[in-house]
Amino acid sequence: MKSLCFSSRVYTTKKLNLLCRTCHRSLLTLAIETSCDDTSVAVLEKHARNSTATLHFNSKITSDNRPYGGVWPIAAHESHQKNLAQLVKEALRALPRQQSPIASFSNTIAVISHHGSELHKKPDFITVTRGPGMRANLITGIDTAKGLAVAWQVPLLGVNHMQAHALTPRMVSALGAAGHTEDQKYDDDPAYPFLSLLVSGGHTMLVHSRQLCDHEILATTSDLAVGDMIDKTARDILPASVIQSASDVMYGRVMEEFAFPESNPTYDYEPSLTSISQPPKATKYGWTIKPPYLSPGPGGLRAFNSEFSYSGIGSQVKRIVEQKPEMDVIERRLLAQETMRVAFEHLASRVILALESSELQEVKTLVVSGGVAANQYLKYILRAILNVRGHKGVRLLFPPPTYCTDNAAMIAWTGIEMWEAGWRSELDILAARKWPIDSRIEGGILGLDGWKQEAI
Repeated sequence: MKSLCFSSRVYTTKKLNLLCRTCHRSLLTLAIETSCDDTSVAVLEKHARNSTATLHFNSKITSDNRPYGGVWPIAAHESHQKNLAQLVKEALRALPRQQSPIASFSNTIAVISHHGSELHKKPDFITVTRGPGMRANLITGIDTAKGLAVAWQVPLLGVNHMQAHALTPRMVSALGAAGHTEDQKYDDDPAYPFLSLLVSGGHTMLVHSRQLCDHEILATTSDLAVGDMIDKTARDILPASVIQSASDVMYGRVMEEFAFPESNPTYDYEPSLTSISQPPKATKYGWTIKPPYLSPGPGGLRAFNSEFSYSGIGSQVKRIVEQKPEMDVIERRLLAQETMRVAFEHLASRVILALESSELQEVKTLVVSGGVAANQYLKYILRAILNVRGHKGVRLLFPPPTYCTDNAAMIAWTGIEMWEAGWRSELDILAARKWPIDSRIEGGILGLDGWKQEAI
């Protein structure tokens, strides 16, 4: 009878088959994210028995962009080159240990540790961010992922970064983490269809997510992303001492802390009952911030329901600060609060317009993801406006802050969902600086070359 010798024990093929049948098949992937200035690696395992997941490893290193006041492409690229290999090395030690009875050269890798060589489960496939993002940075991650896939002789899966943000709450549900949705928890997946509000330093879009690869962009920015605008206005609003003491260039987060210094702030905000955006009114300091599309013209607000616009808010803030260079801390704090209020009401306006359309009457969940989703004031404003506009039944899902910003865990989860749908990537895939999530725009997620689908 045939037998397999691995380590120091010998098992017959019959016994191995019996052991394997008693093991519930899980999916294990190592994932890499390098789309911007965060170098991140994760190891995620989805269990077949109950569809839960275990995050064995999730770590990231952000390039130090403080000397430049924002993300500097060269510094970010060098940071990936310096740190990615080290994170992969750490991730290998976090791979689940392999059980000796079922260990073989096809499902096991030997990892060198302080205790010698240890047997760990080999990932079923490697997941990597293919785009959108900074091309040189993406290439660093993709080339590393290709090397791992070839060395371990496992498939490769290149996924869409924005799709990963949209699917993040589904990952959080599988991990069993508590959601940050007032008093709700992630007790189930956000069922399709749902709305996705993807808000970050590089993107601002409202997406109708019907299925895994079926997403329609309902609104997107015509100029600046909301996160970019908030970061830039923060550099104008924040006192120099606050900027100098910041540990990174995520100035939007710093501005939120500056605007609401209390640990559990009470927001002085009441949504308008007659319009989505508050009518502009002068503050006690004499200045005001007007919302975008305040006078939309004959077509009304719906003529611009597919657009976000943030450049005007930034210009107004810059003028206010330039006219009052000696502005004290109290006034700067109010300016920070008003800037965020107007920006977030503008986000909410497109959500309300979408929910009130006849095509989206079945949507009962709004997923908010991306770096700006970590902002507590945004959560408060969205919930308040939804309630007064007759949408109390719409569930708001915000991932925990750890998963709002770029991370490899969400890339790993997207890889698992795409894998389960039968999708794989060829080894010749290229980085995609632009890659629309909408299937109606140049093919969307499945529109790039290099996809192949296997029978499920």
